[in-house]
Amino acid sequence: MASIFSKIVAGEIPSYKVAEDERYYAFLDISPLTKGHTLVIPKREVDYIFDLPDEELAGLHVFAKRVAVAIKKAFPCEKVGMCVIGLEVRHAHIHLIPMKTEADIRFNRPHLELKPEELADIAARIKACL
Repeated sequence: MASIFSKIVAGEIPSYKVAEDERYYAFLDISPLTKGHTLVIPKREVDYIFDLPDEELAGLHVFAKRVAVAIKKAFPCEKVGMCVIGLEVRHAHIHLIPMKTEADIRFNRPHLELKPEELADIAARIKACL
């Protein structure tokens, strides 16, 4: 059974796309820790990020870097934090989270509840900085 992320890549489930190329896809987390919280995935479904071949893993990180640079421009912050957890969705993914303090990347704190218009605006702001 395809993961929710594979369904997003296939266009079966809508997303707030930030960036895409032939191998990778970046879209907003709909339950973000901060405005600009973005998920970066390989289009090919692999559960565990370290099961990706070296070239694909390296490419994912280079793609994520490009997105992180755009996030930092769109949402000025101290740094864009990167986190890999991978337990909630069985599809390798990287969280990119604009941070002003370390508390901004703690997943056990309340997440933002943003309206669709806000999410669309956030995605557009990041895209404009790519």
